[in-house]
Amino acid sequence: MFDTSILFFLLFVVIVFVVKTVNVVPQQHAWVLERLGKYHATLGPGLKIVLPFIDRIAYKHSLKEIPLDVPMQICITKDNTQLEVDGILYFQVTDPMRASYGSSNYILAISQLAQTTLRSVIGRMELDKTFEEREAINHAVVGAIDESATNWGVKVLRYEIKDLTPPKEILHAMQSQITAEREKRALIAASEGRKQEQINIATGEREAAIARSEGEKQAAINRAQGEASAILSIAEATAEAIRKTGSAIREPGGEGAVNLKVAEQYVEAFGKLAKTNNALIVPANLGDISGLIASALTVVKSQEGRGKA
Repeated sequence: MFDTSILFFLLFVVIVFVVKTVNVVPQQHAWVLERLGKYHATLGPGLKIVLPFIDRIAYKHSLKEIPLDVPMQICITKDNTQLEVDGILYFQVTDPMRASYGSSNYILAISQLAQTTLRSVIGRMELDKTFEEREAINHAVVGAIDESATNWGVKVLRYEIKDLTPPKEILHAMQSQITAEREKRALIAASEGRKQEQINIATGEREAAIARSEGEKQAAINRAQGEASAILSIAEATAEAIRKTGSAIREPGGEGAVNLKVAEQYVEAFGKLAKTNNALIVPANLGDISGLIASALTVVKSQEGRGKA
């Protein structure tokens, strides 16, 4: 019985020795090893051998990106308005040794620093700017925290504001302002539409008037050109007729033909005068028709002489 107890004791000691000696560090983890109470090494992923009762795994850190919820707090803006703000911070342990010995609680330190930095950044902004400059606030918080977190072996990756909640009175006033601004934009848009409509109508009327005037101008030009062409054609025809008449007179028998034509026109003219009036018009010297014909011939010859000159 005694021998069996010793055997079990020895077996227990061996198991404890093996458990204390052989350690397996998971992937994306780092363990801080102390030897006799002093920092000795940082164990990376894999199988690690330590000395039992001499070495001790003092700290275990995850090297993954860690989200940290920053509690909601009340911040005062530059225009003295209270604003409830909360956010989420993402960080990663980059130096396990510093994370172990640089701060007693680096997570609490990061959270508190994020809150104080956020109050400082928002305190330099007016209320309206806090809603417009979220990205700038996030970058400012990350820059301020990351500078201090380096001593704690931590890298701050980013900070995101989740909610910005002003008091109910401010929310109501902002809603009223937004409604008024939308109504203002609607009125401006309607007036711009009416203005553009009037401009379009005036432009259309002006272009139509110009088109009509251009049409009338072109029609007048066409009529004038037509009338000029007609007058020129008549003048050319008359001149040609006179030239042909003169040529015909110079031919044998031409003078007699002219005498006959003048006599016919003379008689025809008196006949028309007689038809247009109730009274019959008779020439004073009816027997001197041959004299009139001679006078007409004299005129024709004089015109012919001028044409030759």
